[in-house]
Amino acid sequence: MSRRNKLAKFAELLTFPNVYENFDTQQPELVGKDGAIVEQKGVWATKHFQNDRPITLELACGRGEYALGLARMYPERNFIGIDIKGARIWKGAGIALAEGLNNVAFLRTRIEILDAFFEKGEVQEIWITFPDPFLGNKKINRRLTAPYFLDRYRNVLAPDGVIHLKTDEYKLYEYTLEVLSKREDIEILHQDDDIYAGPLYLPELALKTYYEHLNISESDTIKYIQFSYRS
Repeated sequence: MSRRNKLAKFAELLTFPNVYENFDTQQPELVGKDGAIVEQKGVWATKHFQNDRPITLELACGRGEYALGLARMYPERNFIGIDIKGARIWKGAGIALAEGLNNVAFLRTRIEILDAFFEKGEVQEIWITFPDPFLGNKKINRRLTAPYFLDRYRNVLAPDGVIHLKTDEYKLYEYTLEVLSKREDIEILHQDDDIYAGPLYLPELALKTYYEHLNISESDTIKYIQFSYRS
């Protein structure tokens, strides 16, 4: 994609009523429609979605295929796709507007500062779908199931909330199981190293992202872990 096309998409994002952006991790404030500074922490459901329904996040959402699919599947719930790549969010947000999916929004920011934008207990569910596995040893702390990120998620997740990881990368799957097993504050609810080998554990697992279709890792199997934090 040319720089001109990216800049055009970034400019158009500022006109979207379903997109919020953070441009400076050192100053975690959000910009909404028409560049207005907005405060959403603790009021996503009531202020943006104008209801009191539970919120699900899709982290590293890319084009938002999972957030969009979940929004279609569960119109009675609220969904927010989060990614740092504006051009990808532009695609998902545009589809949501075109389809009139008022129960899905998008947040452009770094996941490292997730808890700057959500109140404790504000999120009911988190999906991590085909994230970058950061296979190099020097990048291991950037994996979205590394201890640092697990602490961020706990800061925003409701006491009975759950987290889902769906990946085709065996090393990320094994790494995540190892990290989770060492945490006394976490309970693994379900794990499966080949979700399509039998009946799906959840109907949501039938949804596929752009990256699942690409099958970058050339894996024959899709792995899944569901876990929660102990009270």
